[in-house]
Amino acid sequence: MNELATTYSPNEIEGKWYKYWEESNFFAATLDDSKPNYSIVIPPPNVTGILHMGHILNNSIQDVLVRYKRMSGYNTLWMPGTDHAGIATQNKVERKLADEGLTKEDLGREEFIKQVWEWKEQYGSVITTQLRKIGASLDWKRERFTMDQGLSESVKDIFIKLFNDGLIYQGEYMVNWCPRCGTALADDEVDHEEKAGSLWNIKYPVKDSDEFLIIATTRPETMLADVAIAVNPNDERYSHLVGKNVVLPLVGREIPVIADEYVDIEFGTGALKITLMMKLIMKKKLVHYGILNTLLKILMNF
Repeated sequence: MNELATTYSPNEIEGKWYKYWEESNFFAATLDDSKPNYSIVIPPPNVTGILHMGHILNNSIQDVLVRYKRMSGYNTLWMPGTDHAGIATQNKVERKLADEGLTKEDLGREEFIKQVWEWKEQYGSVITTQLRKIGASLDWKRERFTMDQGLSESVKDIFIKLFNDGLIYQGEYMVNWCPRCGTALADDEVDHEEKAGSLWNIKYPVKDSDEFLIIATTRPETMLADVAIAVNPNDERYSHLVGKNVVLPLVGREIPVIADEYVDIEFGTGALKITLMMKLIMKKKLVHYGILNTLLKILMNF
């Protein structure tokens, strides 16, 4: 008779039994029309790192739900997978190449993609090993990766269908652009940093008078597209100018002075220049609707 160990060995005991569970297909999904279905697709963790406590909490909750449904007689699937992590993975591989004195341009597209796949195979398995270590009852025979050929083709087909159905379109939009990577970045891939800017004061001559309306702006280069100057109707400094025109410096084009309570009297000179960026204005609501309606009327008369 074998003597029981006096201490608990997680590596020996848990590894042994998980291997037995997996080889016995205890977590494999089955299809029985007489039973209700229940499935969870795991939120795929990024292959760029390892699991943290948030993953452990989230996956433990999923495991409880899946095991409960499995024992309750459901056709149950908990589908595993990992995410390619896009730019983050690319940067990992580029840093590896930099240590070797190389760049992705030195390798060329095909060889660089090959290097990315090799990196994924080497480090992506760390996550799936960790999931096994915590005893997650996933159906490993259905494991997927977000860059698998089949998934990539499905995503492409869906985008084409949505476009043909008129449900999505290609348009102009402000993006986070990385000059080094030469591509757009998601918001969560950007490290935001506040920097002190400068206010530039520009004189706009009031038509048929010796007065000037001074604008304080951080973007003087946009003045060529100005279509109006907005002031607060409660600002006594400028109330007599509402309805008059000023002359746009350098261009010589006349633009009107309009009133809207959106303008902050205390900021800068209390006068706000309105620049023609209609798509951005409407999408981001950068301008109060009162100003926008007035601006639309002005544009109608251009």
